[in-house]
Amino acid sequence: MHISYFTRLLEDVSAAERYRFATDQIQHAERLGYHRAWVAQHHFHPVEGGLPSPFVFLADVARQTERIRLGTGIITLTLEDPVRVAEDAVVADILSGGRIDIGLGSGGTPRSFAPFGLKLADKTVDFERKLTTFTDALAGSDLGDGNTLYPPAGSMPERVWQATFSAAGGRRAGAGAHGLMLSRTQPRPSDKPNASLYDLQMPIIEAYLDALPDSAEPRIMASRTVYTADDRAEALGHAETGLRRVARLLGRDASAPVDELIANGDTYLGTPDEVVSALSSDALLAHVDEVAIQIHPVDAPHEQTMRAIELFAVSVAPALGWDASVSPVVERGNSCS
Repeated sequence: MHISYFTRLLEDVSAAERYRFATDQIQHAERLGYHRAWVAQHHFHPVEGGLPSPFVFLADVARQTERIRLGTGIITLTLEDPVRVAEDAVVADILSGGRIDIGLGSGGTPRSFAPFGLKLADKTVDFERKLTTFTDALAGSDLGDGNTLYPPAGSMPERVWQATFSAAGGRRAGAGAHGLMLSRTQPRPSDKPNASLYDLQMPIIEAYLDALPDSAEPRIMASRTVYTADDRAEALGHAETGLRRVARLLGRDASAPVDELIANGDTYLGTPDEVVSALSSDALLAHVDEVAIQIHPVDAPHEQTMRAIELFAVSVAPALGWDASVSPVVERGNSCS
């Protein structure tokens, strides 16, 4: 089990400060042995995420780190030109020394589609069409009129991931021999309001494994909201602020008791011992090979986020038998000289 760090760059500060804080956090995670850092892409709405251009950001982070892998979690491919995504990914990968991983998804924030001239109702069809073009580009296929991707993608086709909420999405990721990314939380069906993440996400894993070619190694990452603090009261205070804000954004009852908001948001928080106990009861984690912790929607200041990253690596992961060690850099292969 690898541990990784996931951020949506949501601190209530300027964009420049968000990017500085996220860089600090990723550098801190590298020092503590995290395997990978994932950054989310969001357009237009700073309360939902702070980074519209992840490859630009990751190229800068790569310059300031040495070994930690750097991934997009996710790029909303539906809203992008897939050839340009492939080009940007390859250039960032070269600049990083082969440390870029590409997480893709169909999206996303419903109101972000119109500015790109797209319809939310078409997102699955658009995503699948663009995914085909993207994978063809990485494979060096003819993209039209004899054009192929430059620089070449090297081993990058082996470092593509797909995020999904559905078994159909799991099958698509498996059929493509891509990695599978599972969310920190998931909408509950109306007839199963108390379903666990295991109940909702295990069918996705099963569909993924069933579709995965025999020659491909499974890669399954589960994101979880984990906020480890020295004091539970401190953790609850930060959690209450963020969880109530998210409930308002989602049109839910923001006045509910904080324990109910924590449960509804699939949030793990408290002292290291409390977090270890809570994560031990998450049955799905026995079926994944990477857990990506994110602090959101807990509204923790930067200093407390840095402390939470440290406490998880030093006190929580070892108690669970998880590996806090950075893996070797992937060889790009076939890269341009």
